[in-house]
Amino acid sequence: METIFISYWKTPFGELILGDYQGKLALCDWRYRKMRDQVDQRIKSGLNAEFVEKETKLIKTAKKQFEAYFAGGLTEFDLPLHLVGTDFQKQVWEELIKVPFGKTLSYLALSRQLGNEKAIRAVASANGANAISIVVPCHRIIGTSGELTGYAGGLTAKKKLLELENPGQHAQMELF
Repeated sequence: METIFISYWKTPFGELILGDYQGKLALCDWRYRKMRDQVDQRIKSGLNAEFVEKETKLIKTAKKQFEAYFAGGLTEFDLPLHLVGTDFQKQVWEELIKVPFGKTLSYLALSRQLGNEKAIRAVASANGANAISIVVPCHRIIGTSGELTGYAGGLTAKKKLLELENPGQHAQMELF
């Protein structure tokens, strides 16, 4: 059995769980999200691995990059990723990575970019299954009319992340 080294980390936006699998970030998710157990089980079974708490060099590097991001000094992460999911989920997550810092996209627009606007529900589901939050920026996906919709870290965290990336633009957004 393989090992995923994990570390819990409190950030200004909420507590994250970071996971290093063979020198690649396989987990960067909100510790207290809904479906925490299901996401962890998917990662463990997909990699045939167990969690072991240990702060690795990659996790330390990730924390440094996050600190720079939270301070407004980093707009793009440079971390090796190991995406664990179905081929469709990975396709959605790869498309999410292309959404630039400071920009948002609707679920419909994301579905269109993937070549199938009728797959909007599947795209939204894949977005919600993302286990590498912020680095794979699912927080940049919003409702078609501009409303903030579900987010594993909670709508308050989503709003704060969007405000960090584009000050002023999302300040007037309502949470509901």
